Amino acid sequence: MLRNQKGFTLIEIIAVLVILGILAAVAIPKYLSMADEARIKAAQGAIAEVKGRLSSAQAKYMMQNSGNAPNSTTLFTYATGANAYVNANNLANVGADFNVTVSSATPINIVVSKVQNTNLTTNQVGNFKAAGDP
Repeated sequence: MLRNQKGFTLIEIIAVLVILGILAAVAIPKYLSMADEARIKAAQGAIAEVKGRLSSAQAKYMMQNSGNAPNSTTLFTYATGANAYVNANNLANVGADFNVTVSSATPINIVVSKVQNTNLTTNQVGNFKAAGDP
């Protein structure tokens, strides 16, 4: 009667569990590093978005001022003022998933420190040099 029963032996089940444990030990750290890498790429995308907005602000400034190029300080004031290319409310539209800071300097500094409310291991930094900068 017992001879017709089919199933896995204890050794086979243990072998499968060991293999699954090894796969989990390898896959979980790889997944976590991929998640960090994805956040960094997303932060770099947010920096590119801000650079694009600054470039648009610079072009509009130049059209309004007979082709005269602004320096970084002038561009920062223009872009963060009433034109709203890069202000706090507009940066929120880059995505509520990003913590983006744009500061007046030469060149203009763009820093992303959080993605989806998760701090980045290293802040992602970008710069935008205005056409009127030396």
